[in-house]
Amino acid sequence: MATRVPRQWQAWLYDRGSLTQRLVQASGGNFRVAVARNSWGIPSPSERMATGLKPRQKAIIREVQLLCHGEPWVCARSIIPAHTLKGRQRRFKDVGNKPLGALLFAHPNMQRGAIKVAHLPQRASHQCHWARRSVFTLDKRPILVTEVFLPPMQKLAPAIA
Repeated sequence: MATRVPRQWQAWLYDRGSLTQRLVQASGGNFRVAVARNSWGIPSPSERMATGLKPRQKAIIREVQLLCHGEPWVCARSIIPAHTLKGRQRRFKDVGNKPLGALLFAHPNMQRGAIKVAHLPQRASHQCHWARRSVFTLDKRPILVTEVFLPPMQKLAPAIA
């Protein structure tokens, strides 16, 4: 069953520009990236399908929180297949606490695929969070980025959308 995206969320969820840049602006520059994971792993079946990976094929899995004013506003998970990490894309293997979005949008041959939006139920909190994901291609090699908007964003979305 399709969920209708409320108007106040549409500008955030369907924006094809850099979420990092928007968060920096919305927070008045009080922004940083906290890395929770950046290591080789096996992506989920839907992540494999989106990136064209075969079962048991490993990729760099990067999980971060995007913090504004020291508070997590967005959780992001990126899947970077091994075959993407060739040539100038090697730098994506470990970008540390730099925003991945800044590197993606600075790449001269970056293309962004369709943005898919979902409303995700959270079992522990009985809340739902808006999320989006899209495949970025760099020199025709994929990086899947999923972004989940956390409660602080839900409070602010009507004011800053």
